[in-house]
Amino acid sequence: MGAARPLVLGIDFGTSNSACALIDAHGALQVIPLDGAKAEMPTALFFASETVDAARHTVLYGADAMQAYLNGTEGRLLRSLKSLMGSRLMDEYTAVGDKSIRFFDIVVLFFKELKRRCEAHVGQPLTHAMLGRPVHFVDDDPERDQLAQETLGRAATEAGFTHIAYQLEPIAAALDYEQRVAKETTALVVDIGGGTSDFTVIRLNPERSAQGDRTADILATTGVHIGGTDFDRLLDLATVMPHLGYKHVGTGGRIVPNSVFFDLSTWHLIHQAYTRKSMHFAKELWTDYTDQTLHRRLMDALEEQHGHRMLASVEAAKIACSISGDSAVVELDFLDSSLAPTVDAANMEVALHASLAQVVQCAQDCVAAAGLQGVDAVYLTGGSSALRTLIAALRQAMPQATLVEGNRFGGVAAGLAWAGAVHPY
Repeated sequence: MGAARPLVLGIDFGTSNSACALIDAHGALQVIPLDGAKAEMPTALFFASETVDAARHTVLYGADAMQAYLNGTEGRLLRSLKSLMGSRLMDEYTAVGDKSIRFFDIVVLFFKELKRRCEAHVGQPLTHAMLGRPVHFVDDDPERDQLAQETLGRAATEAGFTHIAYQLEPIAAALDYEQRVAKETTALVVDIGGGTSDFTVIRLNPERSAQGDRTADILATTGVHIGGTDFDRLLDLATVMPHLGYKHVGTGGRIVPNSVFFDLSTWHLIHQAYTRKSMHFAKELWTDYTDQTLHRRLMDALEEQHGHRMLASVEAAKIACSISGDSAVVELDFLDSSLAPTVDAANMEVALHASLAQVVQCAQDCVAAAGLQGVDAVYLTGGSSALRTLIAALRQAMPQATLVEGNRFGGVAAGLAWAGAVHPY
């Protein structure tokens, strides 16, 4: 009798949230609770300022990291690290307290914490990993795309995984959906993550779910580098940043320079707005403003480092509006109690229209690349797949298909677990 097959951890390292799952020794799926009882864990780290060193208690992860930051704890929050994959920034150093740490080493820290939490849950060491990856980490640049995958694998290796394989995230989502179909189905998997939107047209059949190689069933894959963090940025620019001077027509009829607003509304660039050079630039902008209240708000946001908090409020309003369909207030009391901008279906449609059109076009391109006129089902997964404006646009583009809303946060991880269970390590 051969040795027992090792457990393979499916890791969905996401731009906004991460999730892990595995198929246990009895063949049952276990989606691992990473953050309390929740399967999804914000891909976030918070370095407390007090004693920034190797001691574990100075680094918080996931929801604890977000909460510490939002509570006003002194320190540095890092989010959306996946967005740096494939860029030179991954090897650059960033200030954390009185030390400098490579962005890559911060990713390794996050992987180590994922591994530790998963091992604590299953009660044994985990050495085999099936890593999810988007169709394109980087659009139209195969070399940087390959570099991004290698960086992901290197981080997992440095975290202690010894056997690593990869699967495209939309294919993983399809493998999870396949567990619930009763007959041969042609599906377009729509995976709207934090940083990318990925699509796969695949033939699903429960009778083939145990096969390790499903290449013949994958009819087409496409992807575009637009996701939930882009939607947050666009909504932040549309609803919050005008109150700080974005698009403000100032002295001489000129619009205030906009670079500071773009940094402040982009998760992985917010820290750049707080550098000495950027702060000096922003301070000197006062001569460009005719309304000094707007400039004072901008400087308050920068000096108090409110960037992540403002963007988190926009994100919360986006989610609330998507779930309820009603308008949601962007909470900005910490900046100015007189401000109460809202996110609603109308301004969401205006702010996101061009980006959502690109996403839907990429979905249609995937069906066309598969040589099909249409598909049986459109399967939605990923944290941003709940956007009502997106769902409406997809229904309009593919009216014949059945729209199926999947597990938004755990579906890809579950599919990676199924893929890992049949992969020949």
